[in-house]
Amino acid sequence: MPRPRSLTPDRLAAATLAVVDRDGLDALTMRAVAKELGMATMSLYRYVTDRDELEVLVVDHVLSGVNLTVPPGDWRARITELLSRMRKEVLAHSAVVPLLLRHRHAVPSSMVLIEATLAILTDAGFAGERRVIAQRTIIAYLFGMLQNEHYGPLSGAGTAIMAAQERFPLLAETAAQARKVTGDAEFHQGLEVVLRGLG
Repeated sequence: MPRPRSLTPDRLAAATLAVVDRDGLDALTMRAVAKELGMATMSLYRYVTDRDELEVLVVDHVLSGVNLTVPPGDWRARITELLSRMRKEVLAHSAVVPLLLRHRHAVPSSMVLIEATLAILTDAGFAGERRVIAQRTIIAYLFGMLQNEHYGPLSGAGTAIMAAQERFPLLAETAAQARKVTGDAEFHQGLEVVLRGLG
């Protein structure tokens, strides 16, 4: 199989993402990505050494699609807009969610997003330890919600099982109510609580 004339990191990441979107994370192999690119598996090793590098490329590719230009205004509104964009971009490729925590320190676009978040906090007067705690809390909320939506959405089977638990009436009542809550409502109302708590 001939090697593509120009295999850029973007093209390699796009091919990797295509495999993950179509076939799931378990299907991500060097062979699968090489096939997606129309090249021999051994030729792919000229560009990346293993699956781990493919994972880093695909996380960077997804996060780099986030528009960081947030209109001026209240810092809470700006953080909400930025995190909403990040959530939307990631959930468009939800199979990538498990890779976010694993590779968040290895991808340039993750650093760019964190810097954008810190810039908003700094403009709002956050500094020192207060800014550290605020930034960590915001990112923890985002990543936690993405994992909740990926592994256990309120509309999923787990919530239905909890709603049927007669032995735990409060759990059953809450789960029954939870099934009516959309992912958007859960994310935005929860974020409002977090940001209000940060001051």
